[in-house]
Amino acid sequence: MEENWKKNTALFICGQALSLFGSMVSQYAILWHVILKTQSGSMMTIYTFAGFIPMFFISPFGGVWADRFNRKYIISIADGAIALVSLIVALLLMQGYTHYGILLACAAVRSLGQGIHTPAIGAFIPQIVPKEHLTKVNGIQGSIQSMSMLASPMIAGVLMSFTPLETLFFLDVVTASIGISILLFFVKTPEKPEKPEKPIEEKKSLNYFHDLSEGLRYITKHGFIFRMILLSAVFSIFVAPTALLSPLQVTRNFGNDVWRLTAIEITFSVGMIAGGLIIAAWGGFRNKVFTMALASLLLGLQSIGLGLASNFWLYIGIMAAAGITLPLFNTPAMVLLQSTVEPEFMGRVLSVFAMVGSAMMPLGMLIFGPVADIVNINYLLIGTGILMAILSVPYAASKVLREAGQA
Repeated sequence: MEENWKKNTALFICGQALSLFGSMVSQYAILWHVILKTQSGSMMTIYTFAGFIPMFFISPFGGVWADRFNRKYIISIADGAIALVSLIVALLLMQGYTHYGILLACAAVRSLGQGIHTPAIGAFIPQIVPKEHLTKVNGIQGSIQSMSMLASPMIAGVLMSFTPLETLFFLDVVTASIGISILLFFVKTPEKPEKPEKPIEEKKSLNYFHDLSEGLRYITKHGFIFRMILLSAVFSIFVAPTALLSPLQVTRNFGNDVWRLTAIEITFSVGMIAGGLIIAAWGGFRNKVFTMALASLLLGLQSIGLGLASNFWLYIGIMAAAGITLPLFNTPAMVLLQSTVEPEFMGRVLSVFAMVGSAMMPLGMLIFGPVADIVNINYLLIGTGILMAILSVPYAASKVLREAGQA
């Protein structure tokens, strides 16, 4: 590991946070435009599918690319492709093309880029950060990204109120360009470990599906990874109403004002900043799985609270608490994988992990989105909150997970 790993890590995290900021601004532009214009749970389901399903299909290939090629280039290409789409959408909006289909297509292409970007990011961090510092770095990264997420809804709200929609997409192009430049020209990293040379006849047989099957065999061989992915899949279904229907819930319960949507995003981001700093300083329980189990329990209780809250400011407070709790789940999960999975399989394992999340949340929305047009969203959050709280039991009870959590 290079001696200047702290400088490289700081440059990398800040560049990616800036790029994330621009992406989130344009993402809010799409989401809020759809919510405010339609107020439809079914339309939210369509948007969710556009934003997640492409990621599901591309993630396995993204994991293979992250294990085969230079991860800096993979990250830069994905960011650049997303920025190019934002530029095209901005130009179309300037010409008066405002059909929902354009925004949904943009969300779909962004999802493809994210499916390539996410496993490459997760596999890249252990290349530049010593193992003993992974929890702290992931926690700090989460807080810095949360700062970007804190600023982005405020900027999005202001821009949507005073400027044309295309301005938000142009901002994404600028921030992505800066983030890519920082990564390519200023972040110096060691090359990922070389695999042992293979015979020519074996090399000829290598293909993406061979690499994918190798990754899947690796996952099934290591029981704790398989269990983590399975439980994460169930968790992603249960968390879908809280994560994706809360803006619609606020619009229906408290009013369809942009400032209210901005407020819930800001408070959630402030909570995530605090949560990231907490997990970075504390490190969680010695066994990472116990920290994840506690977070699942708390998130379940907080979802119930969001369903019961009849006052907007109480709702805001619970949303902030949920923001604090989420890093207590995500950071230990990522560190557990980063510290135990072999480097040559890191991209593929993380891609499957991301793929599960990208598939299960839309699956949850396929159920809960249309139901939200029939059943009060409050009841959906209460019911799924109870299930999330119960899910903490199998996390803590699994012997295989507890043993892996000691790593």
